[in-house]
Amino acid sequence: ASSPTSASSIGQGRRLPALTKMLSMADWAALARTKEEVSEEVRIAIVAKYTEKDAEGKAYTGDTYLSVTKALDHAAVFVGRKLVIVWVDAEDLQTDEGSEAFQGAMEGLRSVDGILVPGGFGDRGVEGKIVSCGFARTNKKPFLGICLGFQMAAVEFARSVLEVEGATSEEFDAENTRPHVLRYMPEVSKEYMGGTMVLGARRILLQPGSMASKLYGGLTELAERQRHRYEISEKYIDQFEAAGMHFVGRDPSGERMEVLELDAAFEHPFFLGTQCHPEFKSRPGWPSPPFLGLLLAAKGGAAAVQEGLQQCLRRGYAPHYLPSHSPTIDKCVKKR
Repeated sequence: ASSPTSASSIGQGRRLPALTKMLSMADWAALARTKEEVSEEVRIAIVAKYTEKDAEGKAYTGDTYLSVTKALDHAAVFVGRKLVIVWVDAEDLQTDEGSEAFQGAMEGLRSVDGILVPGGFGDRGVEGKIVSCGFARTNKKPFLGICLGFQMAAVEFARSVLEVEGATSEEFDAENTRPHVLRYMPEVSKEYMGGTMVLGARRILLQPGSMASKLYGGLTELAERQRHRYEISEKYIDQFEAAGMHFVGRDPSGERMEVLELDAAFEHPFFLGTQCHPEFKSRPGWPSPPFLGLLLAAKGGAAAVQEGLQQCLRRGYAPHYLPSHSPTIDKCVKKR
């Protein structure tokens, strides 16, 4: 891509920095050609809860996950692959293991090159999402968890690796009968649902040298958009870290976990979770870094990821990830 424009004039002569690196017409033409000509497929499962079933009983969705599918497409074009999405109904993964629905959902997970578990609210389908997180982790399938997907990856790890029996989120256990590895955030109301989430751009500090930092072109401080009410409980953070689930992204206080990766000892090609919603900042020609990582791994495994990370560092970052490009980022401060 060409270098970023210096400024844009917006309303009454006010000048703001360009939101991203601009693509030339030649860049757009190359993207269009790639999308039109590419034939080699990459198959990604989206383990969704907001789905319907077609006449053959297969899960599908309309525009519910449109931002996610567009971000996947941006990344697929960037790595030179034709995206094929396999919809997996999360509720099918929590039916009896001998059922046709469960076996069909598992076949969907086995048939793909990568697995994405997107966001959502409520307890419907969450046990199925946990099953998919465990499948991706133990079978070394490239994995990306977003928001609820990030949280359920932590729950699965707590149950299976930390051996915290019955581990769950406070969201799904209001009566407090099970261990909560995720808790309600202290600064939001439990009584009123309107306007009580962490919303909008927030700062994330990435560990230098982490896979996430490299995907973002070497950035160690960035802004991504948030939409959630629950967070990793501080009671379990040390246990997670000691067992190999590393929180390489945190908020400026260091107390809220934002990005997770698995330790190299797991020999997993790509396992990343983000509390934020990186799909919202994905652009043609500048795919969302976490999505790019997933597609690199789905395309060519660990070797493709390592090569891609070096290319990301050489290419640098897109300006729209800089905190300075989010004017409202410091308007809402965390209260503890």
